[in-house]
Amino acid sequence: MKSSEAKMARMEDILNLPVQDPPYSEFSAAHINWFKVEGGRQGGDDIALIPFSRVDDFVKGESSNADCPASFRVESRRKRPKGSLNRPRVDGYLEYTLYWCSYGPEDYRDSEPHIGENSSVKPASGKGSRPGRRHMMRGCLCHFTVKRLYTRPLLALIIYNRRNHVDKTGAPCHGILDQEAVGTRAMYAPRISEELRQKVMAMLHVGVSLDTIVQHHMEEVQRHGGPHIRDDFLTRNDVRNMERLIRNASHELHSNDECSVKMWVQRHHKHVFYFEESSGSETFVLGLQTDWQLQQMLRYGHSGSIAFHTASGSKKLKDTLYSLLAFDSSHNAVPVAWIITSSSHGITNTHKWMSSLVERIRGKDTRWKPNAIVVDDPSFQLSVIREAFQCRILLCLWHVRRGWLKSLLKHCHNFDVQREIFKHLGRILYCTGNVSSTAVAVEEFLQIYVDQSEFLEYFRSKWLPKLDLWFNCVQTLPVAGLEHYASIESYHLQLKSRVLSLLAAKSHRIGLLIHALTTQFHSFYWFDTYIVETGYFENLRDRFSLTNPWYQAEHISDMDVLLDEENLQFAKVASQGDSSMAYTLWNPGSEFGLCDCSWSMVGNMCKHTIKVAIFCRSRQIARPLLSAQVYRQALLSLLQNLPDDPLVLGHAISLVNRMQQDIKSLEDLSNSGLLQPVSSGTNSTVAENIQPLPRIN
Repeated sequence: MKSSEAKMARMEDILNLPVQDPPYSEFSAAHINWFKVEGGRQGGDDIALIPFSRVDDFVKGESSNADCPASFRVESRRKRPKGSLNRPRVDGYLEYTLYWCSYGPEDYRDSEPHIGENSSVKPASGKGSRPGRRHMMRGCLCHFTVKRLYTRPLLALIIYNRRNHVDKTGAPCHGILDQEAVGTRAMYAPRISEELRQKVMAMLHVGVSLDTIVQHHMEEVQRHGGPHIRDDFLTRNDVRNMERLIRNASHELHSNDECSVKMWVQRHHKHVFYFEESSGSETFVLGLQTDWQLQQMLRYGHSGSIAFHTASGSKKLKDTLYSLLAFDSSHNAVPVAWIITSSSHGITNTHKWMSSLVERIRGKDTRWKPNAIVVDDPSFQLSVIREAFQCRILLCLWHVRRGWLKSLLKHCHNFDVQREIFKHLGRILYCTGNVSSTAVAVEEFLQIYVDQSEFLEYFRSKWLPKLDLWFNCVQTLPVAGLEHYASIESYHLQLKSRVLSLLAAKSHRIGLLIHALTTQFHSFYWFDTYIVETGYFENLRDRFSLTNPWYQAEHISDMDVLLDEENLQFAKVASQGDSSMAYTLWNPGSEFGLCDCSWSMVGNMCKHTIKVAIFCRSRQIARPLLSAQVYRQALLSLLQNLPDDPLVLGHAISLVNRMQQDIKSLEDLSNSGLLQPVSSGTNSTVAENIQPLPRIN
């Protein structure tokens, strides 16, 4: 869309202007229809309304002007709280920000050195001069104002006070249109882009050396045909300065942790989508999402799954950390947002930050919608999640499986007993029909394994008080598959080793947690994605590999799985490293299967467990979920007992067709998040989770 100016509108008509939202990730003034206002403070200026969530996209687009590459800095900013104005003006603001081209407004061109020259002459300081940046000033008058409207906070009024990059004489003062700028840095943007800065900082955080970064950048520039933009002139000094910033950075901005967090939020407001300080009745909540995480959530979350990872209640973490995870093409979990809260349960404050996050996402793409939300905490307010995301909700039991298995391996030293207890726990979890049967099944379990006192003590203290909550959730929500188990658990291990271990070694300050998440941990995931997408730094792939057991299982051949369909007590999987070795998996096809490989023997979900589950499912030998098995058995029972009466058979066919349509309607409702859970007991008479299924000839 070409820029155009419509007839002049009156000041009071500002709110009647169309809200423009160009369908580009970044857009500039050329993509907007501009209006002029008659009278008022903005008389004669170009104005337009855009969604407030897209202001940063507009600023980036304006900075990418091909003729006049620039960088718009915040010259001034003012805010006022809601309710502070009794009679706000039509253009009254909640937030006021003045953006000015970094090549102005002062003019120090007389002292500017050419590329390759070193000038020891410093321009005299004057009003508004900026130490360290005066050499860039060329008198550019291009600037615009952004107002977040008081009466309509979701909208931003852009007032372009001066559209062209010219000086006070009206002549171009930088870029390719300025003849005097040819051969100087003024041909390009005044500094490297934020994208390149984040790229270099991420590489430094993960340990890539300065020389390697510079060499890699030079090779990239040569592949693109030589330098064309400011980013192509990245120097060793640029990288060294960023290295110094990292070295001198501290999570402790203030001796008081609360003050330190507030200071961090003020300095990194672009990465904060929600912040609420702790008060008498309110809990502390901080929602974090960088621009890169936002892009990944838009990319992988749309029509995909978004999962919650909950970390709380440990000695390493005094607060609760929620990680929102999206899944890439290899089903690796990528953190796309973090929420830190002083509440021990998500039920008290979920709605406060979730609406802000969804508003931020849909401000970038109104069509964005996930296919499913996966929760790992039964205490979540499911109604809030359904209302916010408008999709179905799945339950992931990775917390339960991992906790039970690690405790079994710690407190029980007989492998045969371990696998039987683990299998029994899985049956209890899935085969509960009501509260009374649950209590009976648990009591029976405690009686059978009464000699395992250490594990039972752990089970009673840690899980017995909240078993009913998990049981009810299993009955009312569909359970996520093993791919989610594997990916979320892999993320958990990375978080534990790279972030939580740091907290345990140093302190419980929230500032340290924020610093660790947004620097090294964020860079770790960024760098892995960069390796996959570009193919560079493959020699570092093993060090930064995020491959999860599900991805590894998909690369195991079916020929390496040995399973006797007449005896489904165990299966064997040939080792991928040593073909003469095989691992034994007990209770195959279930997420409560136990493998004797080293990875499983420390409490993790291994690739062999997943491979056998995939193998069983593809051959309809066994089902990892009892609900699917019961459903299939009911259908098979109908097929094996067909009525002889033609009239009854015809009526049955019509009922089956109607049931098929009803199931399709239920799937549509579930996908849209409108299907409410029902309390229906699972067939408790089906005691075994793994059973051979008869085949249909």
